[in-house]
Amino acid sequence: MLKFDQRINDYIHKYTTPEDKILQDLYRETNLKVLYPRMLAGHLQGKILEMISKMICPENILEIGTYTGYSAICLAKGLSENGKVHTIERNDELMDISGKYFKKAGFKNRIVQYTGDAKSIIPQLNLSFELVYIDSDKYEYLDIYHLVFDKVPPGGYILADNVLWEGKVFKKSKPVDKETRGIIEFNNFVKDDERVENTILPFRDGLMIIRKNK
Repeated sequence: MLKFDQRINDYIHKYTTPEDKILQDLYRETNLKVLYPRMLAGHLQGKILEMISKMICPENILEIGTYTGYSAICLAKGLSENGKVHTIERNDELMDISGKYFKKAGFKNRIVQYTGDAKSIIPQLNLSFELVYIDSDKYEYLDIYHLVFDKVPPGGYILADNVLWEGKVFKKSKPVDKETRGIIEFNNFVKDDERVENTILPFRDGLMIIRKNK
């Protein structure tokens, strides 16, 4: 993650709407029971996702990378009245935790869970998504982008997490790991994609916001 002055982090937390009890419990359980708990969105990023969702008020959201469900709950808070989040997770061992908290948060019937390879599942989803959130294996970001693009209407948004990848994207030497190569290839493609406009929020590990123009 990008490192900020601790005073800045403390100040941001102080002046951000407090994390609700269900998300606090989910954060705690993830840290106690799940490997690599840092993959969790967490309070500040979760609130940003919630705010973006509330601004768009989407009918359908697609999330690639459920993990334990924190971000899906945050995104679901901005759904339109009959909207749904469709979320895909490769690791089926995490579905018990995420499903339990979807129910506790009151979104049991508004969050649809899929388990398996997102690249196989996405083509089967005959829906339009006003908001897509990508937070899966980094080497497949560009493949995911191509798969979801035609499912996003003009004016819709795609969010991509970890696009600064702990600063590895700044290295001048050719990256040897596929995750870093995947992020760099994705960032370069989006930058040159004339169908969209985009920016990066330098928050945590970098959140890219992409708006589809055509």
